[in-house]
Amino acid sequence: MSAETGIDQGRAAFREHRWTDAFENFRDADQQGGLPAQDLERLATAELLTGNLTMGLDTLTRAHEEYLVLGDLVGAARCAVWMVMHLANAGETARAGGWLARGQRLVNELAEPDAVQGFMLLPVALETLYGGDPEAALQLFSRMADFGQRFGDKDLSAFALLGSGQATLAIGRAEEGLAMFDEVMVAVTAGELSAVPSGIIYCAVIGNCQLALDLERALEWTAALDRWCRDRPDTLAFSGQCQAHRAELFRLHGAWPEALAAAAVAQERSSNGDPRALYGGFYQQAEVQRLSGDLDASEASYRQAARSGYEPQPGLALLSLARGDAVRAQAMIRRAAGTADAATRRHLLPALVDIELAVPDLPAARQGAQDLLAFARECPRPMVGAVAGQSDGEVRLEEGDPVGASRSLRQAWHLWAGLGVPYEAARCRVLIGRACRDLGDEASALMEFEAAHAEFLELGAAPAAAWAASFMGTADGGGAGPLTPREAEVLRLVASGSGNRAIAGELYLSEKTVARHISNIFLKLGLSSRAAATRYAFEHGLAG
Repeated sequence: MSAETGIDQGRAAFREHRWTDAFENFRDADQQGGLPAQDLERLATAELLTGNLTMGLDTLTRAHEEYLVLGDLVGAARCAVWMVMHLANAGETARAGGWLARGQRLVNELAEPDAVQGFMLLPVALETLYGGDPEAALQLFSRMADFGQRFGDKDLSAFALLGSGQATLAIGRAEEGLAMFDEVMVAVTAGELSAVPSGIIYCAVIGNCQLALDLERALEWTAALDRWCRDRPDTLAFSGQCQAHRAELFRLHGAWPEALAAAAVAQERSSNGDPRALYGGFYQQAEVQRLSGDLDASEASYRQAARSGYEPQPGLALLSLARGDAVRAQAMIRRAAGTADAATRRHLLPALVDIELAVPDLPAARQGAQDLLAFARECPRPMVGAVAGQSDGEVRLEEGDPVGASRSLRQAWHLWAGLGVPYEAARCRVLIGRACRDLGDEASALMEFEAAHAEFLELGAAPAAAWAASFMGTADGGGAGPLTPREAEVLRLVASGSGNRAIAGELYLSEKTVARHISNIFLKLGLSSRAAATRYAFEHGLAG
């Protein structure tokens, strides 16, 4: 095949989003006789989208240099700005800064205004936004929008609208920011944008919807991203982030094995073409491990997530709380919330309320709950209402207002159930049970505790199951609680020091059956060792 034929076939494959075919045809043509600057740029894009980061950056550098030879400063500057974006995405900030300076110098040499001047504002605006000045970033994104409109550049206009939505959300105007995300997604789903901007915008919009506690929008756009990735199976550059978003939705909806599987795929792809998937892949894995009671593994996963440069909060603070160190958890969540922008702080508030109640610092917990209630009034969306109602109910319980608590918690439970979030719905039922008990309705309290306990067991949430079980014993603290009579008998023998074989012999069971009973006991009571089971048996009158 001649170089000319390879170029023609590469261009056709590129137009049809067949990135591997485009890469192979352009590469063969390049080896035979070289490529024009525009086709080098296309080859670089195909390489980057298929996960060949180093190769793609080298080719993009060649395209930049070829544009310079031709005297095409616009093309050279365009390559420079994409070098900045890809290098920053890969964490190579020094190289990104060098390319930013070069691109700005080239833009300053242009004889006529051009859309590339707007693109050069993008990395500066993002640095300003992530540096904590969303108002200044919003002004930069507005200037970008002016360039996009002036030159009819849809990619630039879409980036400007995306950034404006992010900055608006960070300022605290959630509904306005979310409306901007919906608008920019019109251009993406209509196929008006090129591939790299489309992938960036998909992932950014989903992440920000999750930050704003808009589960329904996040679910809708994640499904759209999933379809987009399936239609382009060799687009590795965004598929890992898609899997990380899927992992979060699986976790929220109680499909924890599926969440772990998606997180594992995200981790694999983070090192194979999609570095931004690193945080989500490990953070979601850590969340499932924490909720399941595997705290050491959870900590290791949070540490891996932190390698991305993003702080693994509120999960890390909640991990300290799960280990019984409420003071440390309080210091972590207060610092994180105190330095966050408005949108991120709101995302941290539910954990902050839980931790402040555990310390306890009731005034701080009440302030957090009030902030969530104000957010719910501003943005009347189901998940915001659920977290606000649940936090308000928790605080009211500690304030001695079981009637008000019950009202808030039942509303929150209905919202969680409607959203299909079983873990939080079960947490609400435990809190509702506490309110019933405080009001003297013991029968209803036990019904709520038992329902929540069964849901936690089904999820595999051992710590939460033990928490629910702690309210299910008799009034004097004795009794088997959530254990069946057979499990209570096995626990008695464990507490006596008997091994599995001896227990099997005494109860006329197989050792396999005894092992299953012990596993169930550990899960129901949130225990991890025979020593802990023995201690529980003595504390609850089951060892004699």
